[in-house]
Parts: sequence; structure tokens; C-alpha cells
Amino acid sequence: MKKINTLIVSVLAAACTVAPAIGVAAPAGAPSSSVTRQQITDQEIQLMREDIRAKRRQVVAANIPLTTEESAKFWPVYDQYIAEAVKIYDARLERVKAYAANYTTMTDQQATDHVTKLFEADKAMIDLRSKYMANFEKAIPKKKVAMFVQMDRRIQMMIDLQIASLIPLINP
Repeated sequence: MKKINTLIVSVLAAACTVAPAIGVAAPAGAPSSSVTRQQITDQEIQLMREDIRAKRRQVVAANIPLTTEESAKFWPVYDQYIAEAVKIYDARLERVKAYAANYTTMTDQQATDHVTKLFEADKAMIDLRSKYMANFEKAIPKKKVAMFVQMDRRIQMMIDLQIASLIPLINP
């Protein structure tokens, strides 16, 4: 259990570096970051995201008891799943960048578009997880699939919460 917590904290710490890195203002009253948008490049953001993916993989590997045979079947499916998930996360990152760029001058239409894109991203992840259920079930027993889905959702919710806590609400 301690190993899970340590890995999750590492994932969250890496996730926390992404929001300031893309130039999103911290909520009122939050300590200011010494990192500015100009100091962080897209390449550095990419490296942080790769680190998060590696730590996420470590959490899964450390906590789902897989036999050698199950591992041989599970990890290729996992890699395909993550490759598709990255596309969704890329779109979300671009959405956050657009939000940051328009935060102070946001129109009503941009606000509506922002919320609509949030819903689309949430739906895309649900659809992706549903799509991959059968693939995972071919690789490992259903209870282990359920455990993986729970872990995957929890990790993503914690990352999302950390990032969301750094992004101010739309100012009416």
C-alpha cells in the first residue's frame, strides 16, 4: 500500500507541474509559481507527460497481480489503450492552453465552447474505456480488468483534480 501511495504522489507531483507550465493562472490566494510560460517549452511539457505515463504504468504494474502469461497479453493491450488515451489527453491539453490564452477576454460563446469540449473529452474517455473492456478481458480475468479500470479511473481523477485546482473558474 505504501508503494501505491508513493507512486501516486509522484504522478500527482508531475501532473501539478503541467498546469503552471502551460501558463494557466493560479486561483486567487494560491502561492505564485516562479515558472513562467516563457520558461517552459512544449518539449518540456512533453517530457513531464511521458514521466506521468511511466509512473502510471509503474502503479499498474505494482498493483495488478499478473502471471507471466497474463503480462504477455495485458501490456500490449495497455500500450494500445494508452496510445489512444494520449490523443484525448492531447486534445484536453490544447483546450487548457486555449482557455489560458482567452481567460481574461473570454466571450460567452468561448465559455460555452469550453464546457462543451470538457463534456466531449469526458465522453471520449468513457467511450475509450468501454471499447477496451473486451480487449482487456481477452488478456486477463474479468476481476483483474475491473481492478485495472478502477485504478486507471482513480489515477486520472486525481491528476484531473490536481490540474483543475490550478485552473481558475471562468470569471462571469
